[in-house]
Amino acid sequence: MAIDATIFLPLTSPTRHSLTRRSLTSLRFFSSSSVQQSFLGLKTVALRNLYFRVSATSMSIEAFEKELQISFLDRKESGFLHFVKYHGLGNDFILVDNRDSTEPKVTPEQAVKLCDRNFGIGVDGVIFAMPGINGTDYTMRIFNSDGSEPEMCGNGIRCFARFIAELENLHGKQSFTVHTGAGLIVPEIQDDGKVKVDMGEPILKALDVPTKLPPNKDQSVVKSELNVDGISWNVTCVSMGNPNCVTFGTKEGQTLQVDELNLADIGPKFEHHTMFPARTNTEFVEVISRSHLKMRVWERGAGATLACGTGACAVVVAAVLEGHAGRSCTVDVPGGPLDIEWREEDNHVYMTGPAEIVFYGSVPL
Repeated sequence: MAIDATIFLPLTSPTRHSLTRRSLTSLRFFSSSSVQQSFLGLKTVALRNLYFRVSATSMSIEAFEKELQISFLDRKESGFLHFVKYHGLGNDFILVDNRDSTEPKVTPEQAVKLCDRNFGIGVDGVIFAMPGINGTDYTMRIFNSDGSEPEMCGNGIRCFARFIAELENLHGKQSFTVHTGAGLIVPEIQDDGKVKVDMGEPILKALDVPTKLPPNKDQSVVKSELNVDGISWNVTCVSMGNPNCVTFGTKEGQTLQVDELNLADIGPKFEHHTMFPARTNTEFVEVISRSHLKMRVWERGAGATLACGTGACAVVVAAVLEGHAGRSCTVDVPGGPLDIEWREEDNHVYMTGPAEIVFYGSVPL
């Protein structure tokens, strides 16, 4: 699959530098052989067979962006994939309008190529907005950058909610019911633009996580010993619809300094450990206070990412079970903070965080 893409940048995104009409007219066309090192003030990388184009007219920025969004989201040309790139604290995705079909518009193999950060668009996964199932408003499916399909994605569901609001031209506070591989998920767009998600109840039963580690607290694995490459780690296993292995340190009591970890080395050893038959996300956690945690994550099928919503939820559940923190915490991930609450009254975990547009794009399939 050749990656020849047209990319349109949103001009008023809060994550982008503001543009004047004068600066709009100075934007240039770039060829695949000479992608410039600076694009709208943002550092870019040269991508093979990737073409960037920004249309510039004398209309106002606001009118230009409105027309861009309307015309772009209505495109239906065959042979092209039209998408919007979003990110949730740096965990980034291609969002595809797939509401007219129950089959994804790209294959897992095509998703791998699209996700490639050197020869493709460059994202952690491809998310499809599909028709609802069993009375839900929508269905969300996702392909990871390695082509695998996870049950759910916490940052992805926030991006999904913002994407639906744009597709349906919805404004203000909105909520949807979304069918996922992890079951029913209910995201709610807040007045400030952040998205609050009812992530449901955590799954703690070892067989359902799943993990082969023997239960040591009721039917759960809490602060249990896991040997990884000769080092014994204390781990707690939690599923938020996908398996998570949470560790606050080694058996010897060594306190984690998460910024010092070599995730590329240790992450795959956890992910592919024989104790996790479906593989696992792994969260390495540093306790700042009883309401403030810091984590780095190695995601199953995606590797090191800047954020993991389900992982942050699992971290707070594990922190409560191990006695490190209370039920409401700020969890710092490399991309920024997430607010997580594990409510005692309904046993549900609630996640609140941002989701923002990066750009609009089209690519031939």
